Amino acid sequence: MPTVQAQRVVPVDPATAFAVSQTTGATRLRWDRFITAQHHLDGAVVAAKGVRTETRQRFGLTMISRYVSFRPPTSVGFTMERGPWFFAKMGGGWRFAPVPDRPGHTLATWRYNFNCRPSWLAPLAERIGTALLQREIDRRIDGFVAGCADPVVLAAIEDR
Repeated sequence: MPTVQAQRVVPVDPATAFAVSQTTGATRLRWDRFITAQHHLDGAVVAAKGVRTETRQRFGLTMISRYVSFRPPTSVGFTMERGPWFFAKMGGGWRFAPVPDRPGHTLATWRYNFNCRPSWLAPLAERIGTALLQREIDRRIDGFVAGCADPVVLAAIEDR
């Protein structure tokens, strides 16, 4: 199963980094360059294990995913329930760990894995998909770094 990963150090503690990662609505759109919309499903108002979300990617692709783990302030994990036709499977996780030699900083690690379909095209599609997804995840985590330094985003999580 192909895997892509991106890591960045952000200038906030893990609890703050985790909180930024779970923002929604206009606050989320300030930093998340990957999406144009995201919301919880089935009446959920906050993220938690088992909660489903619908995410619309900036190119118009839509995915329904479910949180399979939710461990503030260290990690979240998800799996795709329904998504673009070319993904047979997709999942991912975001981890937040203190940086030992930099108090008040967090190492954010985002990892995704996937399989493509149809199976006869998967070897080529997965090579191309790895390159494209890596570029998108790098851009997305760079936006997250900016969000962790954005006073509007930080004020929004303090208001919760």
